[in-house]
Amino acid sequence: MTISYRPATPADGPELAEMAKRSFIETFGTLYRASDLAAFIDQAFGADGLPSQLTDPAYEVRLALAGEAIVGFAKIGPVVFPGDWPADAIELHQLYVLGGWHGEGLGPTLMDWVVARARELQRSELILSVYIDNHRARRFYERYGFEEIGRYSFMVGEQADDDRLMRLTL
Repeated sequence: MTISYRPATPADGPELAEMAKRSFIETFGTLYRASDLAAFIDQAFGADGLPSQLTDPAYEVRLALAGEAIVGFAKIGPVVFPGDWPADAIELHQLYVLGGWHGEGLGPTLMDWVVARARELQRSELILSVYIDNHRARRFYERYGFEEIGRYSFMVGEQADDDRLMRLTL
């Protein structure tokens, strides 16, 4: 099936939230208590999470579609990690691809868009966090030139995950 790409619109909110929820649970669902997972899913992908960011000009979301179905996305926006970040830095908040689509080129195509868009916006660096045991993602980001710059406690409900902050100098 041919994959197409386009910017997300507010109308994509419900389907995008469901896809993101499914992808997160596929990848990390077994790591958390049900209550922590439910709290995170609601915070991250509920009405006040991802769907609301589709109307916020500080964020941009690019979709990967198989036919009309959302099978991947990337979201960039302001750096929200604690610390002193350059004013012209940007964060890759999420890059999700459904499991059945891994290895089909969606991740690299979305990542190419992220890097190109950050450069178009004249950003100095691209920042992200990645779960320490997500070796596949870490290798993916390292291939793009990201370097580890620190640690971050990523909260899923009441559980703190050990994430690594990574930076790509643009």
